[in-house]
Amino acid sequence: MAVLKFRIYFEEDDSIYRDVAIKHTQTFLQLQQVILKSYEFDNKHQATFYRSNDNWQRGREISLAKYDKPYKVEPLLMENTTIGSEIKDPNQKFIFVYDFVKNWSFLVELISVSKEESSKIDYPAMIKSEGIAPSQYGTKGIAGDKLTEMEEKYDLKAGTEGFGTEGDEDEEDLGLGEEAEEGGQDDEV
Repeated sequence: MAVLKFRIYFEEDDSIYRDVAIKHTQTFLQLQQVILKSYEFDNKHQATFYRSNDNWQRGREISLAKYDKPYKVEPLLMENTTIGSEIKDPNQKFIFVYDFVKNWSFLVELISVSKEESSKIDYPAMIKSEGIAPSQYGTKGIAGDKLTEMEEKYDLKAGTEGFGTEGDEDEEDLGLGEEAEEGGQDDEV
């Protein structure tokens, strides 16, 4: 049985990629699941693959579902389409788009075809990881020696949306209370 190895690049930075191995009889739905797992994304959003050429132009669509959008050609469905049936070139490429609101795009390139290497591997599987994956909902940062997820938060309460003019600081913010306003100096001699 043929095992296909794909390199999945994060579209915005080709130094970030994941290599995955999948059997040619497995489906695009399974390929989607291993891509999302390898990039630590959830599986809650719409998604689609496009068969592509060497210039990364979008061709035939292989979709998770039929969405309410106009199609020139009815898309294939991921769950019914095997990977091997869509390999037309030894360097076959696909574009994977996930979450149509955020429009995460990944470039999927066939890098090798081999015989099944080991029955110990549960296909599909991630076999190599390079670079820090983008965070689906927040930003990633290093805290100490561990990589942590941080979510950006902003104080959007009324009155905090602008900046005052110079010298217009609030006395309480400067640590000045009523004592400073009442004289501030000792009148005793």
